[in-house]
Amino acid sequence: GVGMGCPGQGGSPHPWRGLRVGLTQHFRELRATVEKMGLLEPNQLFFFLHLAHILLLDTAAWLILLYFGTSLMPFIISLVVLTISQVQASWLQHDLGHLSVFRKTKWNHLLHKFVMCHLIGASAKWWTLLHSQHHAKPNCFEKDPDIDMHPFLFTLGKKLSVELGIKKKKYMPYNHQHKYFFISEYLHSPSSWFVWVSQMNHIPMDIYYDKNLDWVSTQLQATCNVEQSLFNDWFTGHLNFQIEHHLFPTMPRHNYWKVAPLVKSLCAKHGIEYQCKPLLTAFADIVHSLKNSGELWLDAYLHK
Repeated sequence: GVGMGCPGQGGSPHPWRGLRVGLTQHFRELRATVEKMGLLEPNQLFFFLHLAHILLLDTAAWLILLYFGTSLMPFIISLVVLTISQVQASWLQHDLGHLSVFRKTKWNHLLHKFVMCHLIGASAKWWTLLHSQHHAKPNCFEKDPDIDMHPFLFTLGKKLSVELGIKKKKYMPYNHQHKYFFISEYLHSPSSWFVWVSQMNHIPMDIYYDKNLDWVSTQLQATCNVEQSLFNDWFTGHLNFQIEHHLFPTMPRHNYWKVAPLVKSLCAKHGIEYQCKPLLTAFADIVHSLKNSGELWLDAYLHK
């Protein structure tokens, strides 16, 4: 992958300002090309097999307990299998919520309710409301609900952390947030898998108030990718292609790899950073960004 910094940070003029008109036009052309290539058409077999493997894992988890009893080892094995099933179901509900599984909207909505409400045990309407806001303004403070843990649990982003420190506000010991992040993950187990994957693409990127950029720039400055592999695709529900997902939110995820080279070319044409990392590096960057923003907050809190 190509390691690059976060756009739009620091005190220099914002690098996206002069790119708006040309970028938007070229993206519209790319979108037309994507439609002609049929990349917005879902492969129902792919999603059927994905649902089948979720249901098989779910059934296996209960059969293990039924056959081997509830002693420690069968319980742990069953828990691991059920955890895998639940996380994979969360990726499938994400596909359905983005209307990318069926051509007809109503079928996406119906199966979304089944997976979200019956397999996972959460509200489909609640998810749709919050996730739509996230996609509209990713990493925009007070508009993206995915970062509403700032400032009450964590301080996020370089500028927001400094601002919070200057205001002398301290809801938590933010300079230790990279440590208690692990504690919070432990308390939320087995959802840790989901949280690490969902945060790896956004938390290390630029987080600030809405800069009122065009839609394409808004998506690109807040999003990074993780390298492609069969394991990474499965483990992350193809959210390793987060850039492509944010630019084409209704695209079936099995086509992200096909559009990725076109998106890279678009970014290169406009001098925009297309960040792609190994999976473990992406996980480590969550911790590094939390540590960095916590230190920036402390310095501003003590000295500014």
